[in-house]
Amino acid sequence: MKKNKKKKIVYTYVCGDILHIGHLRYLKAAKKQGNYLIVGVLTDKAVKEKKPISVIPFRERLETIEAIKYINEVVPQNTYSPFDNVKDIKPDVLVESNSHLEQPANNYVKSYGGKIVIVPYYKLQSSTKIKNKIKRIWKL
Repeated sequence: MKKNKKKKIVYTYVCGDILHIGHLRYLKAAKKQGNYLIVGVLTDKAVKEKKPISVIPFRERLETIEAIKYINEVVPQNTYSPFDNVKDIKPDVLVESNSHLEQPANNYVKSYGGKIVIVPYYKLQSSTKIKNKIKRIWKL
């Protein structure tokens, strides 16, 4: 008989525009923090709070992230900050990139005994770098 393992819920979030190896490594590192990974995908409105509009529309980004085998659940994230989703989900672990160290959600997670794990931003690749390279190559 298998032991019933308590679900250790991990939450993180991505824009997921032009998926690259940095995204995959980040999400894989997040999964190692527990046994149930929920990933918020920023809606187009949420992305616009801090970045230029995504090249890939929200629904396509959501479906792409859902296809990653080590993710258990994908949810929309309607604001750039993960606070609303974290408040609803109450994950055991919130995984943040070191490019987002100070989030209001961090204190909330700590308030109920949750843990914050910081995963380094993958500097060798980014969606912005890919977009800029395309512009240079095609002289756009």
